[in-house]
Amino acid sequence: MTAHLPIAAWEQVTARDVATNGITLRVFEHGPRDTDKPLVVLCHGFPELAFSWRHQILALAAAGYRVLAPDMRGFGGSSRPADVDAYDMPTICGDLAGLLDDVGADDAVFVGHDWGASVVWHMAWLHPERVRAVAGMSVPVTPRSPVPPLSTLRRRLGDDFYIVWFQEPGVADRALARNVRRTLVSREVWTARWAAREDEELKPPRWLGEEELAYYVAAFEETGFTGGLNYYRNLDRTWELTEHLRGRTIDCPSLFVIGSRDPVGRFTPTEKLGQVLTDLRGHLVLDGAGHWIQQERAEEVDAALLDFLAGVG
Repeated sequence: MTAHLPIAAWEQVTARDVATNGITLRVFEHGPRDTDKPLVVLCHGFPELAFSWRHQILALAAAGYRVLAPDMRGFGGSSRPADVDAYDMPTICGDLAGLLDDVGADDAVFVGHDWGASVVWHMAWLHPERVRAVAGMSVPVTPRSPVPPLSTLRRRLGDDFYIVWFQEPGVADRALARNVRRTLVSREVWTARWAAREDEELKPPRWLGEEELAYYVAAFEETGFTGGLNYYRNLDRTWELTEHLRGRTIDCPSLFVIGSRDPVGRFTPTEKLGQVLTDLRGHLVLDGAGHWIQQERAEEVDAALLDFLAGVG
């Protein structure tokens, strides 16, 4: 079981603001600048922060890697544009390309979890020259859908499926923000039915200490959840903007990691990874793990990343 990380250890990680692509990203940076090892960029998902990579940032830096972990656009200390259309994948990947420019790096190994996985897959498609290798966690890459994805999700999984419920601006935003602690520790998928119930007092999972949870709660009480929800509201827009990616493969070294109990695996199957990833170095399934694997099973994720990075060069 992952050990809780004291906030004092996290505060050793340098944080700074980086101007990129018309916004500002709050970026957490750790590790030696003069290393001959590749730069590593860690991209979090929803509802997370750069803090969700706290274990990996420390482990990778200790192994000699320079690590950058931004609060992604819409989250934490980064800019939160009000326009829903400001959260499509080409735009978010533009943020990351600008981050590389800021540190003078030609390329990096990009690692993403949840929505961050979708970001790094798209980064490898849209900016292959900037991606030395790519690792996705919990959300597999799939070939481009022949139709806009939201209509398929609605037809197959119904209007109360969480991604469909998230689409109407303001609705899920208010429900998730009503009790931030409940939202963050819920064992259930967020739906209209979940939102309609009375708030319950829940303990955090064993891998998340009260101090760590308090860090998340304070951040989302300040920002709300709209920035992250806007990623979901751009599913069809991203599909429209990336028509030119139809049939394109990802040819750099790649890795995919998922928990055996991750519900995402039920509606986003992994059997088509090989149709997109031509240099798949590993497909790791962590037995008994859920969705938040880099926090729940930090030691195993650290080991998998270090092994992958060693083979990238």
